[in-house]
Amino acid sequence: MENLLRAKDLWSLVEEGYTKPVEGIEVTAAQKRNLEEFKTKDHQVKHYLFQAIDRVVFEKILNCKISKNIWDSMKKKFGGNEKVKRSLLQTLRRDFEVLEMKSEENIDDYFGRVMTVSNKMSSNGEDMLDSKIVEKILRTLINKFTYMVVVIEESKDIGKMMIDELQSSLSVHEKKFKKISHEEGDQALNVRGRGRGSYRGRGRGRGRSFNKATSKCYNLDISNMNVQLGTMEHILQRSKKRMKLFS
Repeated sequence: MENLLRAKDLWSLVEEGYTKPVEGIEVTAAQKRNLEEFKTKDHQVKHYLFQAIDRVVFEKILNCKISKNIWDSMKKKFGGNEKVKRSLLQTLRRDFEVLEMKSEENIDDYFGRVMTVSNKMSSNGEDMLDSKIVEKILRTLINKFTYMVVVIEESKDIGKMMIDELQSSLSVHEKKFKKISHEEGDQALNVRGRGRGSYRGRGRGRGRSFNKATSKCYNLDISNMNVQLGTMEHILQRSKKRMKLFS
């Protein structure tokens, strides 16, 4: 809200307000024009402030005549004292420390979670440098980004790296990773499809697929088994003959 009012060149009314002339005192034409300008700008400020609050708060500040009084009332209600701010900041620091990327989470979503907590910390007086957030994110990414983290740490100055720059680099890597995974999945499906024959026989077994390569291997295995069985049978017969000679 402060940024909006500063951009509209209205912040001075919130900080300083304006003084209405005392009744009965005559004012000049120039003073009247200035007073009307202040009133118009003050109505604009109140309009922006009313849009940012709910009905419950609106009822409590309805009697405030100028925007400065409304702002001071809101600061007391939402700003809190220093003790409350310190307690809230400790909670936010703990939340920031335990943040980690989830396995099913994408880069943009994780950056969003980190920035939500860091913005709250900043609004409560914590100095949140880009380097601190960048280091936090690099430490807490899931394993599939390990290679990219090493590349960034080796090729970039982490202390000078901007948050947007890091997010852009990781998003590009994530898209490439998804593309490769998708292509590998398609290749696996194609290999499986090629391994299935399209022959369909008649009679018994009709409708079953026929694979020539598998059939050849199967026949070779049976032939080898027959050879091995024949050899074993030959050895047994020779052993029986020897036993008869010695008996």
